[in-house]
Amino acid sequence: MPAPVALTMGEPAGIGGEVTLKAWLKRREYRLPCFFVIDDPVRLNRLAQHLNLPVPIEPINDPAEASALFEQAIPVLTRPLPGSMTPGHADPLNAQAVINAIDDAIDFVQSGAASAMVTNPINKHVLMSAGFKHAGHTDYLAERAGGGVPVMMLACPGLRVVPITVHASLQDAIGLLNPHIIIEKTKIVAAALARDFGVAKPHIAIAGLNPHAGEGGLLGAEETDIIQPAIDALKQDGLSVRGPIPSDTMFHDRARAGYDAAICMYHDQALIPIKTLDFFNSVNITLGLPFIRTSPDHGTAFEIAGTGVADERSLVAALKMAADMAHRRHHS
Repeated sequence: MPAPVALTMGEPAGIGGEVTLKAWLKRREYRLPCFFVIDDPVRLNRLAQHLNLPVPIEPINDPAEASALFEQAIPVLTRPLPGSMTPGHADPLNAQAVINAIDDAIDFVQSGAASAMVTNPINKHVLMSAGFKHAGHTDYLAERAGGGVPVMMLACPGLRVVPITVHASLQDAIGLLNPHIIIEKTKIVAAALARDFGVAKPHIAIAGLNPHAGEGGLLGAEETDIIQPAIDALKQDGLSVRGPIPSDTMFHDRARAGYDAAICMYHDQALIPIKTLDFFNSVNITLGLPFIRTSPDHGTAFEIAGTGVADERSLVAALKMAADMAHRRHHS
């Protein structure tokens, strides 16, 4: 049996607990891999009762216990929450426990006790009250992994996108662009496509920044000064890349059929098309780490937490993708 997948609690006041319960209830329908949750069993029991979800919760002391229990109950590695557990109302007293759950998952996946880690959504503002100084999971995971360049990929059936700049204002994002970062991240993406997604010869499309990809310099110089030099260097290194492509013409059906991943210059250029195409089945993947990490492609959704309407499909997709990636790495 492969090692189970480690799933973090995320923000306790968000929808992470609800989608976890719903995913487990449909574990056979979705053919989910074995996973265990790093969470407070008291919280999950209360939530299951509140939502009238018939989900047994079984505390465990070690990830190795998960596989024997998974068909009968959700295995929960107990990490008590000292604060309030009210859906929709975050309590800063729980912030350190949320961070500890992420650390636990990292330790398990690095030791081999877990095959991959999946993270439920966090609230950065709440975590900052406990001294969290990172823009999100991605930066923190990279630091814990010893550095390197983390790359955020969003994937769904039919599209994979990677923003070169992530959580930066549009003005700052333009200033952060340079040929080196485009080359570096595109190479990480190409390597991940081959290793983790089974794409032997990846074809990568690279977006322009400006309207009409700059119109030959008439609508901006970033394409000629920054993006094209990066593309030329990548081609010289043997990668199959093309661009700069106007971003308003690279995401329709026929265009998407011509590449395995799209490199975008800023956050919304990448996330708008994938969330429009398949909001409920998109997965956030962190590339460039020595271990596998995926996440649902949505936030904590405080406004619907505890109401029973949260959709579990993005978490399901994240769990299945994590297990598939782990399988490929194990057999590569």
